[in-house]
Amino acid sequence: MQPDFSTLDATLGDHDGYLLDADGTDSTQRYLSGFDAPDPFVTCYTPEGTHLLVSGLEYGRANADARADTVDRLSAYDYRDRVQELGRETGRGAVVADFLAEHGVESVLVPGRFPLGTADGLRGSGVRVEVDESDAVAEIRAVKTDEEIEHVRRTQRANERAMAAAETLIDSASVVDGVLHHEGDSLTSEAVRREIELTLLESGCALDETIVACGADAADPHDRGSGPLRAGEPIVVDIFPRDKETRYHADMTRTFVRGEPSETVREWFELTDEARRAALDAVEPGVTGAAVHDAVCDVYEDAGLPTLRADPDAETGFIHSTGHGVGLDVHELPRIAPDGGELEPGNVVTIEPGLYDPDVGGVRIEDLVVVTEDGYENLTEYPVEL
Repeated sequence: MQPDFSTLDATLGDHDGYLLDADGTDSTQRYLSGFDAPDPFVTCYTPEGTHLLVSGLEYGRANADARADTVDRLSAYDYRDRVQELGRETGRGAVVADFLAEHGVESVLVPGRFPLGTADGLRGSGVRVEVDESDAVAEIRAVKTDEEIEHVRRTQRANERAMAAAETLIDSASVVDGVLHHEGDSLTSEAVRREIELTLLESGCALDETIVACGADAADPHDRGSGPLRAGEPIVVDIFPRDKETRYHADMTRTFVRGEPSETVREWFELTDEARRAALDAVEPGVTGAAVHDAVCDVYEDAGLPTLRADPDAETGFIHSTGHGVGLDVHELPRIAPDGGELEPGNVVTIEPGLYDPDVGGVRIEDLVVVTEDGYENLTEYPVEL
């Protein structure tokens, strides 16, 4: 995968390079360098080439795996002696300054979360360091290559296997005094999450958190859920795994009810599916994320339900944005929200309308789509049904 960094070249202006000092869990670091390491390493991008500065432990692997024109060891710049002389942070900054000088770099742009110690060390060594207010790499990452889209698609297939495992577990549960039971014990949010995680591991995926929220818990869009699941109440299952090999995420939400849902839950589900379809119909290149979000708000407001668009202080109804980009991070650009900009082919975004009220519970449906030249492709194959 070779991204198009021409917009980054333009962003540099009178700076010589774009500098990162982070480990491989930082998605911008992984994207710009093409390399993953558990400890921080330095990447300097210039229009002429990309240069890495790594520990001796990572030197061989970086040479083999990184998307870099040169790879240097810290030891080549007397790292240990400089740290001992100047202190860990200042010494590291001085070493990075020498590394930059070797590549003719005297001025750099850095992301907003760049380490302060390294920045101070660089400035103390005469390097001009300024923050990239535009977050140019995040903008570039928002437009996925064909290879990246296939990575997301693969993760979504694993996600759907995990969702099926959750649905099967909920569907097979017996009901005792209004509480779901499985193999003699009450079926809990934690037990369903465990089944989801095991299924994902078998597919080469992992996740830090997932949502299995029932009843009033589901009325908070980001409540993870806990305790026994109850019959007749909506159960929101939101899974957002990461493929362990490619590091690309997927995202999907479905709402289940074991037993008989209330009439309100049925109405909310049908209305939310209508809002989902309205949003999908609006997705195409050139349309703003704000316009897609408005399509969802129109459906809910026409039905007399509150939205944050109509009432910024609303605590029930549609109380979040419609979606977000998905890639190396589960939340990235572009935004499908009131401040969302124009969509481009290659954007991978969620469409996830929902309704929430502690007296009813929550209902959310989430699909993952890629913007194409003439509309969109839905990467989600899981059925939409209550």
